[in-house]
Amino acid sequence: MASSRLQRVTVFCGSSSGFDPGLVELAFGLGQTLADGGIGLVYGGAKVGLMGAVADGCLSRGGNVIGVLPGFLQHKEIAHEGLSELIVVESMHERKQRMHELSDGAMALPGGYGTLEEYFELLTWAQLGLHDKPVGLLNWDGFFDGLLVLADTMAARGLLKPVNREMMLVGETGEELLAKMERYVAPKVRKWLEREET
Repeated sequence: MASSRLQRVTVFCGSSSGFDPGLVELAFGLGQTLADGGIGLVYGGAKVGLMGAVADGCLSRGGNVIGVLPGFLQHKEIAHEGLSELIVVESMHERKQRMHELSDGAMALPGGYGTLEEYFELLTWAQLGLHDKPVGLLNWDGFFDGLLVLADTMAARGLLKPVNREMMLVGETGEELLAKMERYVAPKVRKWLEREET
């Protein structure tokens, strides 16, 4: 699915493989889907876990893969050595900023604390109107169901505007999520709340 909007996509995912072999298949298959669609992959630069699998999947189909890795992790010998490009940065924050700059959107696969932290930072930037890129969740096997219920609760209790809840794009397959990201139109939001809304 060649796309004029999504030239590169950042993928956040676990540095572990998890207990279910289907997770590795998911990540590897997503990498292949990106390559087949002519979409470059931007990710965390590691050769281990789901991160390594998504990179390997993209590379297996001749895709372009850019890894962004903090220097302190490079010294732990987890850097993927077969990438199109590996960018080494100073900090975790710089890593996220660089990945954001390099891509036209981002998605999160199943992962742990780090995956969610990366996803929510980009989603928050979008909520504040700092960028208009799509940010999605690949909800494989219901992995993010609990998180989506929590987001619904936030909206129901007035702590999250419905328009911002709708910014959480969700797909059960890579193809479905990429199609939603391609069609995404960012809401018109103000950077700061009006005085009467605070």
